[in-house]
Amino acid sequence: MAKKKTKFVCQECGYESAKWMGKCPGCQSFNTMVEEFEQTASSSSRGFVTSGNRQAKPQAITNIESEKEPRIDTTMRELNRVLGGGIVPGSLVLVGGDPGIGKSTLLLQLSAKLANKEQKVLYISGEESVKQTKIRADRLELSSPELYVLAETDISMIERSIDEVNPVAVVIDSIQTVYQEEISSAPGSVAQVRECTATFMKIAKTRGVAIFIVGHVTKQGSIAGPKLLEHMVDSVLYFEGERHHTYRILRAVKNRFGSTNEMGIFEMKELGLEEVLNPSEIFLEDRSQGVAGSIVVASMEGTRPVLVEIQALVSPTSFGNPRRMATGIDHNRVSLLMAVLEKRVGLLLQTQDAYLNVAGGVRLDEPAIDLAVAISIASSFRDRKTSPFDVAIGEIGLTGEIRRVSRIEQRVNEAAKLGFKRMIIPEKNMGGWTAPKGIKIIGVTTVEEALDTALGGN
Repeated sequence: MAKKKTKFVCQECGYESAKWMGKCPGCQSFNTMVEEFEQTASSSSRGFVTSGNRQAKPQAITNIESEKEPRIDTTMRELNRVLGGGIVPGSLVLVGGDPGIGKSTLLLQLSAKLANKEQKVLYISGEESVKQTKIRADRLELSSPELYVLAETDISMIERSIDEVNPVAVVIDSIQTVYQEEISSAPGSVAQVRECTATFMKIAKTRGVAIFIVGHVTKQGSIAGPKLLEHMVDSVLYFEGERHHTYRILRAVKNRFGSTNEMGIFEMKELGLEEVLNPSEIFLEDRSQGVAGSIVVASMEGTRPVLVEIQALVSPTSFGNPRRMATGIDHNRVSLLMAVLEKRVGLLLQTQDAYLNVAGGVRLDEPAIDLAVAISIASSFRDRKTSPFDVAIGEIGLTGEIRRVSRIEQRVNEAAKLGFKRMIIPEKNMGGWTAPKGIKIIGVTTVEEALDTALGGN
């Protein structure tokens, strides 16, 4: 007879304690400790099934034959890019995002595209009935005889349905609604989410079925449930964007089968999500030309160069401490660059408020955007216009030098393709490649030299 174990578990971070506490020691949240009763299962019921019920023995890695399994093409180039080339059979993918952002729409479209290739897909909804899912599919004009829909929250019934249909992919919408009868906690609790995810992981690995699970997001912006949930799955995808704007960004924060630097861009339309194959044109379509405090930068998102506009507004402060606000850029990096401009170039910025923004809602993390940030700040401070045909790339050191950046040729080619005429890059990146026709490349070594080049003629 299995014994019942009583414990208190934080519903925010998964911290466990033998007694109740008002404040969780793990995440410092108040009133999140909930009593849970969990039956301790025997060790034989956990883990993966080994062939012939024999214990696996350690093997030398040189003696293991590598088998390259073909990935499943989703026919969605942006999703393939984020996943690392397609869906890996037997993978467990967690998709998170704000409510109403389009997670269910994306996965329903994915299911229909796979089903149209005569591959069985099982879409399991714990939040909608079968008829409601059908209404949503009709609105998106999605239909296929190979797409199976099930409204179920009991994990034992879900596992039985997977065995009956034998699909290549399964969608669970959402993991917070699925429960296991052996655990007395409510659906969505830490214990239920953890155990149900472990069961889905076992199903994916033993049957070779690709499983997508939808995870709710807390008000802090992280996926609800314990952090262990993200460690258990193979890939974690975040669906970002403003609900009242049409563009959505799909970003991988964890991927065992590909890069985590890739991003896919979609546009929400009447018939669902549509891929944006050239995001640079989207981010620059509303750009104002011939104004101070604006410059374009070529940033790398994985293997894709993306051109975005960086805007800066510098104005005298009315308070003792000037304000520094940044959207889409690291706030600490902005403070560092302003200190370099003040020390190495002589700009008196200590009495100025500074507001920076990356147009389009993209977040830029790489240091290659430093030069564009510095030019936009200096342009706004001096009230000098920048050329609408300039692109700036470069990392800035504390001594004011411009340092080399990676993938310079791809950045330059993207700028030339969109019609830019001049590019300011580090001097160290000038050799070893050929610039395309129609664009002038200028190499700079210091911040002062770069500012003279970008603002000197204005």
